[in-house]
Amino acid sequence: MKYIITFFLLLQFPAHAQVNIPFGKNNKIVYDLTAGTYTVVLNGQSTFENVYAIAQNIDSRTTVKRGYVIKKSGTATVYTVNSGPLLQLFYTFPGKDYCIISIQVAGMACNYLSPLNTAQINASGRMLNVPFDNDMWFRYDAPSIEHADFTGSEVTAIYNEHSGIVIGSLEQDVWKTGIQIHHNALKVFCGYTDSLRTHDQKAHGTVRPVDGYCHSAPIFIGYNKDWRNAMETYAAANKTPRYVAAWKAATPICWNSWGVIQTKLDFAKAKDVVNFFHDSCTGYPTADNTLYIDLDSYWDNMTPEQLKTFAAYCREKGFKPGIYWAPFVDWGKYDRQVEGSTYRYKDTWTTQDGKYADTDGGRAMDPTHPATRQRIIHFMQRFKDMGYEMVKIDFLSHGAIEGDHFYDTGVTTGMQAFRKGMELIDSMAGKNMLLYAAISPNIATAPYVHMRRIACDAFNSIAHTEYTLNSTAYGWWQSKMYPYLDADHVVFKDASFNANKARLASALVTGSLVTGDDYAAEGPWKKVALQLLQDKELLAITKNGKSFRPVDGNNVFMKDDKYIAIFNYGPQEQVYRVPVLKGGNFKELFSKKTVPVSDTLTAKVQGGSAVIYFKQ
Repeated sequence: MKYIITFFLLLQFPAHAQVNIPFGKNNKIVYDLTAGTYTVVLNGQSTFENVYAIAQNIDSRTTVKRGYVIKKSGTATVYTVNSGPLLQLFYTFPGKDYCIISIQVAGMACNYLSPLNTAQINASGRMLNVPFDNDMWFRYDAPSIEHADFTGSEVTAIYNEHSGIVIGSLEQDVWKTGIQIHHNALKVFCGYTDSLRTHDQKAHGTVRPVDGYCHSAPIFIGYNKDWRNAMETYAAANKTPRYVAAWKAATPICWNSWGVIQTKLDFAKAKDVVNFFHDSCTGYPTADNTLYIDLDSYWDNMTPEQLKTFAAYCREKGFKPGIYWAPFVDWGKYDRQVEGSTYRYKDTWTTQDGKYADTDGGRAMDPTHPATRQRIIHFMQRFKDMGYEMVKIDFLSHGAIEGDHFYDTGVTTGMQAFRKGMELIDSMAGKNMLLYAAISPNIATAPYVHMRRIACDAFNSIAHTEYTLNSTAYGWWQSKMYPYLDADHVVFKDASFNANKARLASALVTGSLVTGDDYAAEGPWKKVALQLLQDKELLAITKNGKSFRPVDGNNVFMKDDKYIAIFNYGPQEQVYRVPVLKGGNFKELFSKKTVPVSDTLTAKVQGGSAVIYFKQ
């Protein structure tokens, strides 16, 4: 989303004491032209006071004569406060309980722009800490605001039972944006890097001026009495153009080899999995009778001829073949010729302060280097030529790492490089290939894929279910940005039936469904699959592929006032009471028992298990 002012001037004013910028029902920004600060009033309350901006070393509070102008940009009204070389822009929209702020600085390149700084937050409740990506089993967190001390990525919420405030970036293709809270002081800044969170061992790249100005990312500030509504409004406002082809088929349903088979993948096992779904588990495919059989890492255990034959075998049985690849990572980390190119791998390696950017065991490759790009073209074309209709792309965060330099001299930041690489992948995928992201930036990946894993690797245990649903409970709103989210491969092997139910329920609550057992081998997981993966009432939950909303932490979730999912991660049975909008008969979909409910659903949930109720 680019907020470029298409202009007609309404008025230009001399400096007055204050500028009132109303938005929504009972919200406004009051800018003090003398002090160079402003107050954000949300729902009639002065929520952020003495807010100022910083552009590199330029502070909006500097003593200077200020003026402001009001312009129109499409449906937006734009208030621009001029403080010398620093411009502060405030966008409001008719009937919207949010505004968008940004800053611009004239005549200089910069790697730090902070549109919002305040030491005075007048709000209570919790504050959401959002990770940059889903690598290394990072978790979301929401400490009480008086104990919050973190730097999160791109967006946060300050919320309680009665109100929700959301602040977040609306562009992620140039900057990494940080949300820092420390001793009740809040800072929103473009130029965030961290050795763990963003995997960067150096400062953010320098952004060059465009049309004479260096621009921050636009920052959303929104309010709603229900913080979930505010988060979904923020997600919907992220209107960065989608580069991936529109998805017009049903919610993707998949099997993936990394669940259990992993490194032991071979041609015979892969065919036997196809046979299991074709001959035995026939009720698992989607509403349009589609099932993706996805070969994960170690597909190169097969010969090129076997890979081509396997793809044809999938199609012969009515399924769609998928494959795996990491486009921005060199796992070998030794110098050799790049596939599809005359360059050497060493030419592509990203450096940070002179050292190779190694993370998660892989070495980052410059997405703008001709060799990296020729390698993308080589592999994506090879997959299509062999007949594959899905690619699981992984370790995408390696492509967003800051570098000492990039081959494309027009690229100066990790996010600019990431965009270049992802756009090329999309162009090679074409209109008919399903693109699925595994490890990847949480928000910035949205324009480029059809489906994304909500968290890091998860397999079969109740602990894996709890970990995954931490991301769903705090990140469900991403289903407004991605066509589909999923909870990683559902594995039944070596877990109790209660844990199996919970693991499947975690996928249904998150959106789409990927299973991962070794169905080439005999074992009790086949019996579980035949029972659970063919249950039409359970599979019907995936029809629109959207995530449930959290009701109570990551224990209780609800969807469309029709489905209620409850998870008990502890060892002992627990009783949960969930208010419902309207009474009626609710059917528990695993046990198939129906209970009448007036205004509160009371459910006993066994330890390490889950239930899903459907209002009939």
